[in-house]
Amino acid sequence: MALSDRDRAFLVFEGEWRRHGGAKEEAIRAEFGLAPARYYQLLGRLLDDPEALAADPMLVRRLRRRRDEAAQQHRARLGRAAAH
Repeated sequence: MALSDRDRAFLVFEGEWRRHGGAKEEAIRAEFGLAPARYYQLLGRLLDDPEALAADPMLVRRLRRRRDEAAQQHRARLGRAAAH
């Protein structure tokens, strides 16, 4: 299935948001009218879509790595907390 306009806009935003400065959460609300939590849910699904990978392979791979690293750190924190 082809990417939607919103999907493409998410990829563009992720590739360019640092250039605009300011807090990313504020930019998400202003650009998409979404709560950041919802945006990240949708972005996570988008990153698993082969169409997204085909549209911008470098960006999607970078974002996947960042997501996977954050998940790994979260699991490690949970493991340390459970050990105490």
